[in-house]
Amino acid sequence: MQAFPNAGALRAPRSLDDLLLYRLSCAIRASSGMAIRMVEGGFGVTRREWGMIGMLSQIGEVKSSVLAERLHLDRVRTSRSLGSLVRKKLVERRQDAVDGREVHVRLSPSGQQLFADLFPRIASLNVDLLDGIDAAHIDGLLHCLRRLELRGSELNARGFVPEKADRRLGGTRHRWPRHGA
Repeated sequence: MQAFPNAGALRAPRSLDDLLLYRLSCAIRASSGMAIRMVEGGFGVTRREWGMIGMLSQIGEVKSSVLAERLHLDRVRTSRSLGSLVRKKLVERRQDAVDGREVHVRLSPSGQQLFADLFPRIASLNVDLLDGIDAAHIDGLLHCLRRLELRGSELNARGFVPEKADRRLGGTRHRWPRHGA
């Protein structure tokens, strides 16, 4: 790995190490494996399922479509993960009384217990990751992350990247897109 980039390198990237999204990905990879092992190995739920359990613990009963929006997931993946959580008896579903197409979901008592057991461990990992970073730097990091979220949302809304991934056809796993061909 090259020297860690500075602001100038991030604003005019010349290598992979100078790309903001790559740096964020490296930071996530360095720490998220521990959380994944804890969630999947210790509690038998996937990372996506844990996100749903965490969100449901915060917001209570909600339409599955709203849950998908809150977690920035597509409805198909949300539905599959919710199905798995229902089979594990961690989430309960019920049809909407007015619109039968809508499904409401909430944590079951088992799901609430799983959250109560797992959240303190995940929170402790997060606290340990921040150990040695002073409060001013953490506040700065949070400010920057919020700005990045807002800017990413702006660019997405404007259609900054016109290409679309066609996952129905397997994306690029089955073909290599040739530009100009």
